[in-house]
Amino acid sequence: MRHTSRWISAILLSLVPWLMVLGNSVLIPGLPEMANRMQVTRLQVSLLITLFSLPAGVIIPFAGMLSDRFGRKAVIIPSLLVFGAGGLVAGLACGFLPRPYPFVLAGRVIQGLGAAGTAPIAMALVGDLFQGAERARVLGIHEAGNAFGKVVSPVVGAAVGLLAWFAAFFVFPVLCLPLAAAIWWRVPSRGGEPDARRTESGAEERSYFGNLLQVFPREGRWLSIACACGATALFTLFGMLFYLSDLLEKQYGLDGLKKGFILAIPLGVLTLTSVAAGIAIRRRRRRMKWMLVGGLCGMAASLMACGWLAPRAGTLVALLSLSALGTGCVLPSLNMLITSAVSSALRGVVTSFYGSVRFLGVAAGPPAITSLMNLPRLWMFSAVAALCILCAGLAVWLIRPEETSPGGGADNPRLLSRRGSSLRPTANA
Repeated sequence: MRHTSRWISAILLSLVPWLMVLGNSVLIPGLPEMANRMQVTRLQVSLLITLFSLPAGVIIPFAGMLSDRFGRKAVIIPSLLVFGAGGLVAGLACGFLPRPYPFVLAGRVIQGLGAAGTAPIAMALVGDLFQGAERARVLGIHEAGNAFGKVVSPVVGAAVGLLAWFAAFFVFPVLCLPLAAAIWWRVPSRGGEPDARRTESGAEERSYFGNLLQVFPREGRWLSIACACGATALFTLFGMLFYLSDLLEKQYGLDGLKKGFILAIPLGVLTLTSVAAGIAIRRRRRRMKWMLVGGLCGMAASLMACGWLAPRAGTLVALLSLSALGTGCVLPSLNMLITSAVSSALRGVVTSFYGSVRFLGVAAGPPAITSLMNLPRLWMFSAVAALCILCAGLAVWLIRPEETSPGGGADNPRLLSRRGSSLRPTANA
């Protein structure tokens, strides 16, 4: 690929997680209004987030296997179209039915099924197309696309909400079709397309599943901890956004664009931190690990401060912005570790497993925080902070990268468990 084409591909692929983030974040400013219009409880309206993320989390590993067998673009493009169709179902139900809630949930499930084949597969395709330090930079942009989606989505959600309380659902089909066309036209398939012999040979099929079965028993401990850290970061982020949105509307009377801009502040911090982290980590394995651990500890400290200090809106936004800074250190580090963990032949399913637990973390955040809001505020924040500390401790114990020089070493990080099993470098990782 020429240099210009490579960066067009990087930008287009970064728009995939950006669009997937809109799938949840664009609805957050309007959730209280949706609850009123559909005459449902706060817990029921939080299911609009959960029933998008839960099906995606369950289906993502299967989408990863399909992308390993049939190619990344062959999964990404149809998935984008299904994602847009689900938004259309939900929007039309709200516009034409007197009691749209069950049909909106159905539309959100359809969107979740489509989302399963998008962002995690795009991350695998980034791993296929870029190598070494360039891969770290592009993955930083990829995570920044994710974070930028979180920044603009509250503002977009609040703005389209001025047109109609259900207008946010129509954002998805409007954006999905042109993005699917652009990826089909401009993004190459090198490294992610199947070899004809692989798809036609039963021996190759057995070899694929044999290699896959070897990955998780050998590397399962550190991969599980890495995935748990990613899920915890997004559980915390979306749970706290839901809490902040509810607080701003019910305690401070803020809604519409004002609330959207306030919600965008911590997410802007997350975006900038993700870009900077992607540049900083390069191929430094130890730096990835300690940015991961430091980010989780920073999140925990910020959340504890939220619990102890008076719940003023400005203080809370500032502290949650510090927590988002920690999240911006965690996610790019995990992305680089996981995409470089295996060869391109298995990268789709491994990154999809990681994407799956990330979606499950997003799904669990709003309903869990809704339940914890019945407890004293200090207890709620302390519980989430304790989860961050637990993940940080497990990462210190179980993720042990070998350090290499900035310009040398294998492209693939060797990650050692405490018992000494190593993640084998692969030439084409």
